[in-house]
Amino acid sequence: MANTENENISGFEKVSNTITTYSGSSIVFMIAIALIVLWGITGPVFHYSNTWLLIVNTGTSIITFLMVFLIQKSQNKESIAVQLKLNELIAANNSASNRLLNIQDLSEGELNTLYEHYRTLVELTQKAKSNTQSHSVEDAIEVAEEIIKDDLVKDSLIEKDKK
Repeated sequence: MANTENENISGFEKVSNTITTYSGSSIVFMIAIALIVLWGITGPVFHYSNTWLLIVNTGTSIITFLMVFLIQKSQNKESIAVQLKLNELIAANNSASNRLLNIQDLSEGELNTLYEHYRTLVELTQKAKSNTQSHSVEDAIEVAEEIIKDDLVKDSLIEKDKK
């Protein structure tokens, strides 16, 4: 099955995956350091000329320019994979809110609204001391409000008993 999956990958995909894998390795890092040291050692030989300076400047600029796109491609692929894994976990959990499945498609304003909603939920569950229980968003708010009311009733009864 792995051969079938690899056959569906384009040539560019194979090359970019290979470059991404190797560019993050220790050996490539050591080669880069060795090249910089070699370049530095050759400075006196070339009398620290403009051409000598231009070689490292041009080389690092080109590599950086290309790596930005390669890193972004890798990050996009990783982000999609993580989203799919999270979607699977949400879909498999009966108490999870399925509204969060495509959360990555929301606008920044919608994400901020949702964030504030969850922040309020956290505050409510902490007040109700029920933050170890798992609920859907709506259930958690209802349970937290009920527990807070119960706590207030208990506190008022205890105060009456003290008097």
